[in-house]
Amino acid sequence: MTDRTYYAPTGGAPKQTQLLSDRAVFTEAYAVIPKGVMMDIVTSCLPFWDKTRVWILSRPLSGFAESFAQYIVELEPKGGSDKPEPDPDAEAGIFVVEGNIVITLDGKDHAMRAGSYAFLPPKSLWTVRNKSEAPARFHWIRKSFEYVNGLDVPEAFFKHESEVEPVAMPDTDGKWATTRFVDPSDLRHDMHVNIVTFEPGAIIPFAETHVMEHGLYVLEGKAVYRLNQDWVEVEAGDYMWLRAFCPQACYAGGPGKFRYLLYKDVNRHVKLKL
Repeated sequence: MTDRTYYAPTGGAPKQTQLLSDRAVFTEAYAVIPKGVMMDIVTSCLPFWDKTRVWILSRPLSGFAESFAQYIVELEPKGGSDKPEPDPDAEAGIFVVEGNIVITLDGKDHAMRAGSYAFLPPKSLWTVRNKSEAPARFHWIRKSFEYVNGLDVPEAFFKHESEVEPVAMPDTDGKWATTRFVDPSDLRHDMHVNIVTFEPGAIIPFAETHVMEHGLYVLEGKAVYRLNQDWVEVEAGDYMWLRAFCPQACYAGGPGKFRYLLYKDVNRHVKLKL
């Protein structure tokens, strides 16, 4: 399989002549953060990270989506961290969209390029570096792991999307398929990070309404997405953040594939007490 191209932000600053109107929206049910929002002025730095800046796309908010945080991390050459995660109970999903990084886990190096995914369980001893001469950019999804008595904590793994066979949704002739980095039947995992692919003209033919929260980052293409009662246009580089039970559907606009990186929380009982 030929390596794909994934959209990655590069920052910059808007011109004074630019119109203020944009597609950014935040409602009680969903948020849309267009790629044009990801400028220099909205980046953050992190403790113990060198030559690094991040766009924080989502974070737990009371009354909204509460299960996860999602960053886009940009590493300059030689940038990275020897103490990346301050929370020992946090698990991580890392997906590279541009460049090359090396994650060192328990003393072993793992080279990752665009399209590579890593799962890092809680209490992992890991570091990350950009050892190349060009910038690298990756998504970092952080979630507080939900331990279950009698279930082991899942082990770390590293995969490239080309190593995972997409699974077509039933009755779609392969026009709607999901690349699953984790076996859905593996109940040790309390989150899934998938890549969803639609051929031009393919649709989600009903308004999905479910308990899972979502982060959706558009890797490629464009579509019209239904969020709650609204239809919004999205394209490569846009991010959608959905709280539980927000109705959702989409229509892939073409002319190429519409693909997005999808986070969802799974496989755990609902908490009855806050």
